[in-house]
Amino acid sequence: MKKIAIIDDETSILDVLKRFLSRRNIFEIDTFENPLIAFDSIEKKNYDLILCDIMMPQLNGIELIKKIKKIKPNQKIIMITAFSTEDKMIECDTIGVDDYLTKPFISMRDVENKVLDAIGL
Repeated sequence: MKKIAIIDDETSILDVLKRFLSRRNIFEIDTFENPLIAFDSIEKKNYDLILCDIMMPQLNGIELIKKIKKIKPNQKIIMITAFSTEDKMIECDTIGVDDYLTKPFISMRDVENKVLDAIGL
């Protein structure tokens, strides 16, 4: 089983992604509303992929990814954003983000394909 962490302050996004990705029964999925709690888990566990929202109140996704990349430089990451400005995309590329998902999700198949591609399935 591949391990995925999903970090988003919107519980509805966490629920939709977990429910959809769990249906294939090939992923073990941990969800986190709080990026600080997510970071503690990421320090202790090895995830095949992290899906992380950019805009969160406790710690924004870019700062969280910077912290993660310091301890796990090869970590696969897909950023989730409702605000895809060119500056944000450049900054995400610079810190080593592998791909992007834009909210609202247009196609859950697209989400699934990006996840599968990122972890090599």
